[in-house]
Amino acid sequence: MTANDSAPLVVAIDGPAGAGKSTVAARVAARFGLLNLESGAMYRAFALKAIQTDSDLDDREELGRLAARTRIRLLPAAMGNRVFLDDVEVTKRIREPDVTAAASRVSVHPAIRQWMVSMQRQLGASSGIVMEGRDIGTTVFPHAQVKIFLDAAAEVRGQRRYQQNSPGAEKAESVLQELRERDRRDRTRAESPLQPAADAVIIDSTDLSLDQVVGRVEAIISEHLAERG
Repeated sequence: MTANDSAPLVVAIDGPAGAGKSTVAARVAARFGLLNLESGAMYRAFALKAIQTDSDLDDREELGRLAARTRIRLLPAAMGNRVFLDDVEVTKRIREPDVTAAASRVSVHPAIRQWMVSMQRQLGASSGIVMEGRDIGTTVFPHAQVKIFLDAAAEVRGQRRYQQNSPGAEKAESVLQELRERDRRDRTRAESPLQPAADAVIIDSTDLSLDQVVGRVEAIISEHLAERG
């Protein structure tokens, strides 16, 4: 890795929707005593702000003005992070389907991604972190000491996402269709498209349990820590 070994440890976990990044990041952060920064939660919080203000999700200039008056905070908690939008907790609200869909739309705008990257770098500058998202190892922290790209077959990711949602809220086929569309947007956007960093370790979790994935990531981090002493 290219980062200074004396710098705080940064672990970047990237991958498509439904790959299990958030759960893995939370467990790994707890295991090594690192701060878990959820980029997805930050985009979701901003998307909620856009929904609340009836902003046009496709108008980059309007969204840019909205970002200038938006404050997002993450506070560590026993199970993941608590998320605050303009000092109001929105931890549960941002997991609802309308916010999920809106987050994917607002995240394609270059100005919004640049604003978010700046905020994320500020949050991660002072302490060791685990951060998951879609462009952490390529754009946000390109010099992260440990980079993981977590992937899985679309059908498997769709089934996982379906099981996470409220029973009966959506049909499994609809969830898979939405996930495929999100994959298309993430992989083809002009700014920071979803792709593995050149030095990332790729883990395909299609046939792995959550514990197996976490174990592999922990082993990679432990190996790095042993090498840097």
